[in-house]
This record gives sequence, C-alpha cells and structure tokens, in this order.
Amino acid sequence: MAKMTKAQREWRPGQKKPRRSIKAMFAVSVLSIEAFIIFFATLAAFGILARDWGTTQQWLLVGGGVLLTLVFLLACGMVRRPGGYVIGWVLQLVLIATGFLLPAMFVIGVLCALAWWYAVVKGTTIDRENRERDRLQEQWEAEHPGERA
Repeated sequence: MAKMTKAQREWRPGQKKPRRSIKAMFAVSVLSIEAFIIFFATLAAFGILARDWGTTQQWLLVGGGVLLTLVFLLACGMVRRPGGYVIGWVLQLVLIATGFLLPAMFVIGVLCALAWWYAVVKGTTIDRENRERDRLQEQWEAEHPGERA
C-alpha cells in the first residue's frame, strides 16, 4: 500500500477542501514565465555579446543567466511563505536591470513587472471575493439545514 500524505491522513468525512489562493497561483504563473524569459534572454545576450567577449566573460554571462533562471523558479516556491511577494518585487527590479546588458529587457522587464503587479492586485481581490462567497455559503447552509443551494 502506498504511503499516505499528511493531508490524506488528516482528512475526515465531510471535511471541506481548503480553497487555494488565486493570488499565489497568479504570482507563480508570472514568475515561471519570467524564468523562461530570462533563459531565452540569456541565449539572446550570448548570441549578441559573446563574440566581443572573452571566454571567461561568456561563461559568466551564461552562468549568471542560468542562475537567475533558477532563482526565479525557486521564488515560485517562496510565494506562499512570509516575504515571498517581497522577493517577487525584488526580482522584478532585477529583471528590469537586465536591460543594462540587453536594452530590450528594459521594456520586457517593465511589462513583466506590470504583469506581476496585476497578478498580486487582482489575485488579492479574487481571494477576498472567494472568502466572502464561502462565508455567505456557510451562512446559507446554517440557515437551511439539509437543503442544497
């Protein structure tokens, strides 16, 4: 028999499944897309800049780009923890700063920062609406036992 997860062990009949945070899902989506953007921007920068640079500088460029890609992917796991959104904002500034190596990244970075802002703001709004909807549903169920909405 397969080992059960903590959630499976703690489940009881009739227990409601906790709702996932839309804000966190939006934020993780934006950060993961930005990781791909960083990776492909690294390849573009290597193609544009590497012929004028020495081998050490080329390795630093590629290594830095891959490292930054991994940081963005690791930040996806930090979103649900305290300070996760602060890390996301810092990474938005880092993404914009990559424009000093590849000028097009200034525009791309600002657009990504706007997507991050929208994900955080709209996700917060949707989460608040979902909590209110759940509260009203529980209230209705308490007032109408045995009935289904």
